[in-house]
Amino acid sequence: QVALQFPDELLADAVAVAARMEAATAAEMYVLGDTTYGSCCVDEVAAEHVGAEAVLHYGPACLSPCRKLPVLHIFGQQPLDVGRCAEAFRELYPDRQSRVVVLSDVVYAHAMGELEQQLCPEYPNIIFSRVVCGDPPGPAPPREVWRFGRQFPVEAPGGLQDCAMFYVGAEGLALTSFMLTWNCCPFSSFDPTTGCGRRETLNVNRALMRRLYLVERARDARVVGILVGTLGVVGYLAVLQHLRELLQQAGKRSYTLAVGKPNPAKLANFLEVDIFVLVACTQNSLLDSSDFYRPIVTPYELELACNPAREWTGNYLTDFRDLLPGACAHVELPPAVPAAEAVPDISLITGEMRATHLCDPLAPQLPPSTTLACRDQTRALAEISPAASFLESRSWRGLEQQLGQTPVSKAVQGRRGIAIAYEDEGRKQP
Repeated sequence: QVALQFPDELLADAVAVAARMEAATAAEMYVLGDTTYGSCCVDEVAAEHVGAEAVLHYGPACLSPCRKLPVLHIFGQQPLDVGRCAEAFRELYPDRQSRVVVLSDVVYAHAMGELEQQLCPEYPNIIFSRVVCGDPPGPAPPREVWRFGRQFPVEAPGGLQDCAMFYVGAEGLALTSFMLTWNCCPFSSFDPTTGCGRRETLNVNRALMRRLYLVERARDARVVGILVGTLGVVGYLAVLQHLRELLQQAGKRSYTLAVGKPNPAKLANFLEVDIFVLVACTQNSLLDSSDFYRPIVTPYELELACNPAREWTGNYLTDFRDLLPGACAHVELPPAVPAAEAVPDISLITGEMRATHLCDPLAPQLPPSTTLACRDQTRALAEISPAASFLESRSWRGLEQQLGQTPVSKAVQGRRGIAIAYEDEGRKQP
């Protein structure tokens, strides 16, 4: 039993592909019609619903490693004018000694070998990345870097930070993720659909300033919603637990929400939440939250806000697995500081005092979503939550039941038809 996952633009061909695959392999094929999250991620949950033993993923992919099922990626082969691409590269980098790393969208990976044959004799310091699926079986060799499902043979002493980046593909989330991660490297790109090369003019500093503003909003937040944006990437359960513990020690309350693909209408139902953190793949985690009622940050940005030991170094992390214990960018939490000895901190947004010290994790604490409070002078204990407190402060709290206040009547037949033309339209109601 094999699951076939197609993006929306390729679903029209799914039935024909599944029929030919069944005829050629005698295996039972299932088409995953609607992915739970982004189409770039492998939907292991939907595949397990049909008992699939493997997944064939078609189309663009973020190449995030999966937890359980074996995956075969079929990227497709979009046409690429290799000669025009090489010509655009020479125009952008006239110095033949330039150190340049060539990246590509996965749909153009098939043509990188031919491009390498044309450029390597002229540019001795050029580096071509290789698309690989999954993590290395062991520690990466000393002269290799594995990031974003790609392998980089690095010879420069400073690694990739000392190189320029040349991206083959259209503008999109993948390019944005690369530019934020290697924000010290100058970027240029070649769009195969237009045949034009250009130096990327995206103001990376402005984009980082926007992300750092969201970090400040996260420091001010008291209630944080953890959005589950993937159920298939390795380590998502570990990072969910890591974020819960981090928020608990930072004195913030958290709710874990699984709402599928986030949109403003869904998240507007949780007005008591001050900020959301999205646990997703490297491409889908950089969500533009300008249309949302509450900002959405990445796990790395939440760590910058809540972990006093983590400082902004200029290196932006989009892979949440880098934050886990044992990873390359993990930073241990500092010891807890009593409230009386904590250094006061001022919010740069509201100008108010706020607590930034960590609570003692060994002290007995209540669950992250509930607390106990004295209800009245009789010392009766009441269990409250941020959501319940927020609901009490609203003027409209939903439909009132009014039990025992309305007469009981038998059900009667209502109108039939559609709203603009009921069947009894124009006739008097009896």
